[in-house]
Amino acid sequence: MGRNNDKPLKEAIEQLLNVYKLKRKFDETSLIAAWPELMGKAVANRTSQLYIRERKLFIRVESSVLKNELVMIRSEIIKRMNERAGSKVLDEIIFV
Repeated sequence: MGRNNDKPLKEAIEQLLNVYKLKRKFDETSLIAAWPELMGKAVANRTSQLYIRERKLFIRVESSVLKNELVMIRSEIIKRMNERAGSKVLDEIIFV
């Protein structure tokens, strides 16, 4: 005899995150953690102070050359990160 409310752990965790309105913050945190994997170690080592506020990703870039490169592929970075999250988490990237 199985219970009617049995569900996979993944589904239960997603439901929990949605009920307590933590899903968006969870997605933001996972994107920050995945930055080196998404952009590569070379870019990750030259960027710092990543954080997301109001659907904007803020990144400190020390190298002006790298900053220019990232500005040129800004829309691709946003697309890649939103695909990784599985929902629209980012609207804009701001380089500081």
